[in-house]
Amino acid sequence: MLTLADTGALVALLDRSDEHHAWAVCCFRRIQPPLLTCDAVLAEAWHLLGCAPPSRSTLSIMHGDGVFTSDFDFESNAPQLWKLLHKYADLPMDLADACLVRMSELHADCQVWTTDSDFRIYRRLGRKVIPLLAPWT
Repeated sequence: MLTLADTGALVALLDRSDEHHAWAVCCFRRIQPPLLTCDAVLAEAWHLLGCAPPSRSTLSIMHGDGVFTSDFDFESNAPQLWKLLHKYADLPMDLADACLVRMSELHADCQVWTTDSDFRIYRRLGRKVIPLLAPWT
């Protein structure tokens, strides 16, 4: 199964002080690379790891080694992304979440690796539950 990586899971994996670090390490040992993500997730992760420069380095090394790849084109998916962002504005959904929901629509056999509980509410293709790899599953 293809795994789509969200910001919280990547940060938890790379930041030993994160409350979900042990869970993320355990999951990462079972996940088959490469993981897919999007530029928005990488931007968020880079920002959140700002206090931990070694974790930032590991993030860039993992990308360079092909452990995960950013494989999503905003422009070709913009209409669907804007629709999702408006639909879930009350949560509020951020761009990274919208990209991952859209990616889950494009990759039928996938799971989203996340610590974000809003993914329990998000739906793909209108009403379909998104398969999750999350601390509460």
